[in-house]
Amino acid sequence: MHSNKAKADLLRELHAGGVLVLPNAWDAGSAALVARAGAKAVATTSGGVSWALGRPDGQGLSRDEMVERVRLVAAAVDVPVTADVEGGYGHAPEDVAATVEAVVGAGAVGVNLEDSKGYGVPLFTAAEQAARLRAARGAAERAGLPGLVVNVRTDVFLFGVGEPEGRLADVLTRAAVYAEAGADCLFVPGLLDLVVLAELVAGSPLPVNVMAGPGAPTVAEFESVGVRRVSLGTAVAQAAYTAAHRAAEEVLTRGTYAELEGALDYGALNGVFTR
Repeated sequence: MHSNKAKADLLRELHAGGVLVLPNAWDAGSAALVARAGAKAVATTSGGVSWALGRPDGQGLSRDEMVERVRLVAAAVDVPVTADVEGGYGHAPEDVAATVEAVVGAGAVGVNLEDSKGYGVPLFTAAEQAARLRAARGAAERAGLPGLVVNVRTDVFLFGVGEPEGRLADVLTRAAVYAEAGADCLFVPGLLDLVVLAELVAGSPLPVNVMAGPGAPTVAEFESVGVRRVSLGTAVAQAAYTAAHRAAEEVLTRGTYAELEGALDYGALNGVFTR
């Protein structure tokens, strides 16, 4: 736990200046490769973790299944690990607390916690999410990691909640409430407009995290408006599964292997997992 406290401190420091880039992992192998590529921390993606077990995203896993995957990821790397715990595996604050205690026990030093109840369902109110955040903070303290980095995700932009002209104000209101409840940073997937992001950064009491991918501004452009964290969500997992599908389809239909060109050498890849 001493090591985890140091990792939590490091993860927190990585939000203080510059931009933290997180190419999300979904298992021990992808986490090891992300760390080998130079990532300063590893974040899990709920979608990728779920797909690896043949389940859909959106709390398609049980809490125990998710926690075990976090445990394997944390054991595979030496950098801080932040776990995507989706909506907390239950709506009640006590559900969130149980989830946070479990992932801290598995080696995570950060969590993502959504204010969404699910796609197409109204978000938790700011007050409801604040109660869940306070439960997360209390659980982290009980688990011996009071410095756990809580990245609160708001889905106002992702799900198009409310009228477009009111979404920024909604997020800023939520940011203030969430900060008071103990959140450390604010994750706003679905928002890529640099002008709006600059306004959000200027008004938010929390460092801002965005989710990027093809077609999004560059990391440098996000950094230029003050974004402190850029994650890729399910994008890397999507690319990996797409490569598997394309290679299989090619060899099964044409009997050729072009999709396998450019892969990491077997020995080099195998060597990554020698710990």
